[in-house]
Amino acid sequence: MGILQMPHARPRVILIDWHATLVDTHDAMYHAVDDVLPRLEELGLLSRLLTPETSKTFEDAKLVHYVRQHRRLHPKIISQRKISRTDIFEVLFGDDSDAKLRAHQAFDDAYHRYVGAVHPLEADALDHLQDLRALGVLLGVITNRNRAFMEHELALLEGGRWIPLFDTVVCGSDGGRRKPAPDMLLRALDNLREAGHEVSRESCWYLGDSTTDVIAAREAGVTALFYNGAGWDQAWLDKIFPGTVRHPHRPHAVVGNLGELVALARHMLAQDMRVTRAKAQ
Repeated sequence: MGILQMPHARPRVILIDWHATLVDTHDAMYHAVDDVLPRLEELGLLSRLLTPETSKTFEDAKLVHYVRQHRRLHPKIISQRKISRTDIFEVLFGDDSDAKLRAHQAFDDAYHRYVGAVHPLEADALDHLQDLRALGVLLGVITNRNRAFMEHELALLEGGRWIPLFDTVVCGSDGGRRKPAPDMLLRALDNLREAGHEVSRESCWYLGDSTTDVIAAREAGVTALFYNGAGWDQAWLDKIFPGTVRHPHRPHAVVGNLGELVALARHMLAQDMRVTRAKAQ
């Protein structure tokens, strides 16, 4: 998989993950995960951890083994700050939807004790989002977060200046399955249609920083963009997106920052305009 692959369609709407793609809430997130992991046995989840044979990669198997033995994340994982709680629960429980639901519910119970500080992941993130709006692109947020937490963070962020940017916000507590299921992305498109916008799966891009984001996008039939803000090299990207029968989902394209997202959207929109003009002639 090449990092410089191109999406196959211009964007009418771009849906974006929240944590670790648009904003930094790592401290609160890891504190809440630290509260959940010692409770795995109490929650009936210890026996539902994946085995080494069912883990996606050797590194995933090591993470599960460490959690099984110590009921916490390895300090190196926390210091690197590169993995989201959604991906943590994916690594721990795989396709066990009920186990992941219990883990997310326990996370929400813990997170309210830490929710507070929220900062743009990139200093100029607001400018880039405004650039996308200026291109005529609809914007939405897709997050596994509880809606109460999401609305609280959105109101805090730069004095609420981000609120008018988004045409739809879909949260994990809104009902239906969380990512990596496609439900939340499809709900966002339904919300936009109900608001009178003409949108389709083919004209939708979804940007997120985790493998679960890519899986959700591919399952939803929209363009999957991986946000490589952590700076993974090509070897690691090929490892987490192996393209095997068991793990077939790979992103259509990879961007390292929001500026690259804007440039990619601008390029695809300009290309579409050129094609339209050529056909008219």
